[in-house]
Amino acid sequence: MAADPKPDWLSCLPSSWSYGVTRDGRIFFINEEAKSTTWLHPVTGEAVITGHRKTPDLPTGWEEGYTFEGARCFIKLNLPHD
Repeated sequence: MAADPKPDWLSCLPSSWSYGVTRDGRIFFINEEAKSTTWLHPVTGEAVITGHRKTPDLPTGWEEGYTFEGARCFIKLNLPHD
């Protein structure tokens, strides 16, 4: 069975709201009418956790992450060269 391409937190956003993603994978919400942003979902009042994190067992420049469908993945960061 295929994963739902539209997560629950996204499908229940009010019409005047959209979302963005920071460079480190953190989700934030944008109220288009009020021209404001928040880390908390406008309906649930909770932060959306994407699971992106740096762990000590990964090589430098790599992060562990999870897709919205829950699949584990690894992300190679574009670090400046020395």
